[in-house]
Amino acid sequence: MCTGLCEKRCAATSGGRGRGTGEGLDLCSWLCVLLLFSALWGQATPQCPDSCHCAWDTATVLCSDAGLREVPEGIPPETVSLHLERNYIRKIPESAFSHLVHLRDLYLSHNRIDSLSSGALRHLGSDLRLLDLSHNQLRQASREEFGSTRAKMRLYHNPWHCDCTLQELMETLNLEPETVNGIICESSVRGVGEGSRWEDPGSPGEHAGQPLVKLLDSGVNFCSLQRKTTDVAMLVTMFVWFFMVIVYVVYYVRQNQAEARRHLEYLKSLPSPRKTPTETDTLSTGF
Repeated sequence: MCTGLCEKRCAATSGGRGRGTGEGLDLCSWLCVLLLFSALWGQATPQCPDSCHCAWDTATVLCSDAGLREVPEGIPPETVSLHLERNYIRKIPESAFSHLVHLRDLYLSHNRIDSLSSGALRHLGSDLRLLDLSHNQLRQASREEFGSTRAKMRLYHNPWHCDCTLQELMETLNLEPETVNGIICESSVRGVGEGSRWEDPGSPGEHAGQPLVKLLDSGVNFCSLQRKTTDVAMLVTMFVWFFMVIVYVVYYVRQNQAEARRHLEYLKSLPSPRKTPTETDTLSTGF
């Protein structure tokens, strides 16, 4: 379209100038080349997401303090460093970063993230060096959500519920040493004899307020507590079922005894058969 307009413009210019046709035609050709180049350059240049600033020389996308409530669309696939901190993001969809194969640094701190979709971070490439999820609302997370990434993790200042799943996750992640003591148990799984497995909001548990790493180093094993609790629950369940079976058997036997007794009493209450006169005469004649 652009070249067509240029050709028409140049034809009109050459027709009106007469002698200066060669010079005018050369000038128009250069203008057409410049217009075509600028159009192609505009198409080739990646677009920056709304409310974000892109530094193309460092492949950095800055979306900090942008009032975002979700991960923006249209993040350039060449992005190396992505800043999404200090927003209002609550959830991370599974495909949010699937196209960012060159991503090295992902900053998600100071948001309101309370859950991660299954495999939300699994698509991040092996080049990822840092993942910052600090200062959010995460209570639970599992290995499936983080995948096999070996990036350095920042998970401090989250209201963690310490249980076996979280313990297994922390043992597999590459936590940043400087921030590991900031992973505090806001609540914890109950041990044997403490009631139900999950804590009530008003009863956070005996490990609340303590760093998870220090608890693990001191010998606390949430997986062992969970297994013991499960074993006790199974024993209690088996005992209840056994007791119910015994009660049913006793009830069944007693019901049968009562029915048999009533049937026997009914048989006793029936009149005994009497001999008819014909039978008496027959007996007498026989003698």
